[in-house]
Amino acid sequence: MPGPAGLPSPNHGERRAGLRPSLVVLHYTAMPSAAEARARLCDPTAEVSAHWLIDRDGRAEQLVDEARRAWHAGAGDWAGAGDVNSRSIGVELQNTGAEPFAEPQMAALERLLSGIRDRWRIVPQGVIGHSDLAPDRKADPGPRFDWRRLALAGLAVWPKATAPGDPARFAADARCFGYPDAAPDRLLAAFRLRFRPWARGPLDATDAALAADLAARFPVDGPSASA
Repeated sequence: MPGPAGLPSPNHGERRAGLRPSLVVLHYTAMPSAAEARARLCDPTAEVSAHWLIDRDGRAEQLVDEARRAWHAGAGDWAGAGDVNSRSIGVELQNTGAEPFAEPQMAALERLLSGIRDRWRIVPQGVIGHSDLAPDRKADPGPRFDWRRLALAGLAVWPKATAPGDPARFAADARCFGYPDAAPDRLLAAFRLRFRPWARGPLDATDAALAADLAARFPVDGPSASA
């Protein structure tokens, strides 16, 4: 049965503790088609949903009212707080995880993010990936997603390595930016998925420099992600 406002997915509830969206979480569907993804996101037995689904051709469909708590993030936390579902808008991008994201899809995402950010006053550092909040278990939106493009459009953030960093500070700086506690290898993998998907090997001074820049410019105890 459709939820409030006649939107198709019944998989949602009240946002808890009076929370409002301060994050946007990006996902890939990992399914062959948007129709199959839509069916799952609207299946009450699946108990999963997202606010928006964007097909490869740029068609964007709203599945859950943005004021409601969709079930897309699962276990994980960001900026030291859990229940990310109550604090976020979830956007699913039709993609198997092994292919580039199509130009019409990226352009549609940019338009959608601009509207979401205006409606909920979400700052660029509040746009994150599923792998960011759940590095131990998730990899989406994956290494093919163009985070730098979003940052250049003012819709996300991108770090600058101005000098070699201290690898001993990497985990602390990543947490200062918002990453949760995770095994060192999983934290590095999640960080690189987003900021250095081409990098291989152990943690190095470039990883550390990028994390230090993010921590300095976008600390979790800095300006609110909903300010």
